[in-house]
Amino acid sequence: MNEREGSGGGASRPLRSRDKVVVHTEDASVGTRWEGVGSAHFGRKVDTERVSADFPRLREEVAYERVPAADGDSGKIETLADGSVSIPLFEEELVVTRRTILRERVIVRKENVTEWQRVEAELRREHVEIDGRDAPEESVRKTADE
Repeated sequence: MNEREGSGGGASRPLRSRDKVVVHTEDASVGTRWEGVGSAHFGRKVDTERVSADFPRLREEVAYERVPAADGDSGKIETLADGSVSIPLFEEELVVTRRTILRERVIVRKENVTEWQRVEAELRREHVEIDGRDAPEESVRKTADE
C-alpha cells in the first residue's frame, strides 16, 4: 500500500480542500433488565401447646347416714318424719370451648433496591493520523474543529 492509499480499498487520490474523512467512535450503553434470581416462599406454621389450669367449681355434698331401706320404699324424693328430705344431688360440669381468633396480620411487600455494580468494557475509538513527512509544512495544518 503506498502513502496515498487508505484502508478503505481502491486507489487513493490526492485530497482536495473539501474532502472529509469519517471517524467512528464506539460508545458503551448500559441498560437494565429484570432477571429472576430466586423466589421466596411463604407459608403458615401451626404450633400446638398443651395448656393446663385449675378452675374453681361448686358441687353439692350431702352429709348422709346409711339406713336400711324400709319395706315399701319407693326410691323417690321423700320428706321424712323428722323433716329431712331425700333429694337427688347435682354438680357443675366444666365445658371447654375453643375458637380461632385473629391475632395478627403479616404484610409482605416487594421493594426495589438500587445497588451499584461496576461494568467494564473495551471501547474502540478511531483517530485520523496524517503523515505529512513528504508534504511542505504549510500545506498540512489543523483546523479549528480538530
